[in-house]
Amino acid sequence: MGTMVQLNEAGLFKSQGLIGDKWVDAENGHTLPVNNPATGEILTSVPFMGKREAEKAIAAASQAFTSWSKRTANDRSKILRQWFNLLIKNKDDLGKLIVLEQGKPLAEAVGEIVYGAAFVEYYAEEAKRVYGDIIPSPFPEKRMLVMKQPVGVVAAIAPWNFPLAMITRKVAPALAAGCTVVIKPSELTPLTALAAAELALQAGIPPGVVNVVMGDAKGIGDAMLDSTEVRKITFTGSTGVGKMLLAGAGKTVKKVSLELGGNAPCIVFDDANLDVAVKGVLAGKYRNSGQTCVCINKIFVQDGIYDKFAEAFAKAVSGLRAGNGLEPGITQGPLINETALEKVKNVFEALHNHISVHPESSQKCRAL
Repeated sequence: MGTMVQLNEAGLFKSQGLIGDKWVDAENGHTLPVNNPATGEILTSVPFMGKREAEKAIAAASQAFTSWSKRTANDRSKILRQWFNLLIKNKDDLGKLIVLEQGKPLAEAVGEIVYGAAFVEYYAEEAKRVYGDIIPSPFPEKRMLVMKQPVGVVAAIAPWNFPLAMITRKVAPALAAGCTVVIKPSELTPLTALAAAELALQAGIPPGVVNVVMGDAKGIGDAMLDSTEVRKITFTGSTGVGKMLLAGAGKTVKKVSLELGGNAPCIVFDDANLDVAVKGVLAGKYRNSGQTCVCINKIFVQDGIYDKFAEAFAKAVSGLRAGNGLEPGITQGPLINETALEKVKNVFEALHNHISVHPESSQKCRAL
């Protein structure tokens, strides 16, 4: 482990993929650096896996599905509840990992752990409520029963902006239903996913039920799409990639759940409470340094309140503090990488005569 942070539980700092019951490297030995976006330092390297490793993970999940799907709902519920307990117990360590690899301020990162763990808690209870249905039959002395059964292996592809919550939101319901999963975290933020998988094993989730591969997005995605054992794909990310996954899933008629790009305008009318409006827009615009699909991207203000709102909002923005998320008082972490920085710089250049730049913003911390 690097010197940037010391975890209370050093075993949560994983730098290998998880396939079945083994933590493994890429077969070809290739690795991928994981950077701290606030400092540019390399935290560690993880395996740059591809289609071959994804196929092995799918095979492990398929093998584990036979026994996991036969476990009672009560058994699965208890195990998920223990996973939730461990996530909460280790929320400080997991929060630090998020800060290190994703950049958001520590309080925000720990908040994500609590939020993400809540999905596990919820589905631990829902596991016991997978009820069927009885349908009136057109035939006398007969009943029609609808029984809900797990579909099989689920491929869960998660983004970098919420490295724990977007995984637990996909994995917890799958496990509760009796499915097994192959997780593909973002190559930018794999460490949180690996730590969560380690805690899943500690909670008693059997080997092979949860697998984690990362690296070559196309190779891993192709393996997931081509496999007849993967029966569902759940993806959060760009609309373009979502379209490709939806089209590719048709080859083997998989179930698909997609959470794609957003468009989030905000309207402030003349009769709005100014303080409430400013606080709401500030939170909606600058959460996670603006790096969510529902962050406000346009603010429409009615003429009668425009000047007052602009003045109050500018003052509120000037109170934000940008920097390393592990430092006290920081409210804005860095943008995730140079690509994100260039995108924002291009917006500045296009609108340079119409915008006001925060005086404390800097290229070093890449935050606005």
